[in-house]
Amino acid sequence: MMIKTRHYFIVTLLLIIFDQITKLLIYGYILPNNSIVINDYFSLTHVHNSGAAFSFLADQSGWQKYFLSGVSIIVSVVIIIWMRRLAITQVLKLSALSILLAGAIGNLIDRLTLGFVIDFIDLHYQTFYWPVFNVADILISVGVVLLLFSDMKKT
Repeated sequence: MMIKTRHYFIVTLLLIIFDQITKLLIYGYILPNNSIVINDYFSLTHVHNSGAAFSFLADQSGWQKYFLSGVSIIVSVVIIIWMRRLAITQVLKLSALSILLAGAIGNLIDRLTLGFVIDFIDLHYQTFYWPVFNVADILISVGVVLLLFSDMKKT
C-alpha cells in the first residue's frame, strides 16, 4: 500500500468497523422483523435483506448472494486500484472512494458471513416508509454523491 493513500485506507477500515458494530448491536438486541420506535419519523427495525438496495433481487432463490458478493469484490478491487493510482492532491475523489469502499465491504462482510445484509434504519412519515437501510448503504450513497461532485469539480 502506498504511503500517500494509507490514511484513506485507515478511514475505510474505521468506517467498516463502525458499520459492523451498528449491525452487531441490532443483531444482538432486536429480534428480526421487530422495531424500536424512536419517534414519529424514525425506528430501529431489524430486517434481513438478501438482495441489494431497496431489497432488489431479495425474492430470488439464493443465487443473488453469490452474484452480489462477486460484484462487491470486483468493485472493491477496482476502487483500491483506482485509489492507489490517484494523485494525493485529489482529496475529494480519494475521500469519496474511501467512503464508497467502506460501504461496499461492510455489506460484503454481511453477505459472506450471514448470507444477508442487516438493515435497521427505518425512516417514515405517516403512511410513507422509506426502505430500511444501514450505515454501509449510507456510506455507498455518500461516496457516490461525493465521487460525482469530485468529477464536476475536476479535482
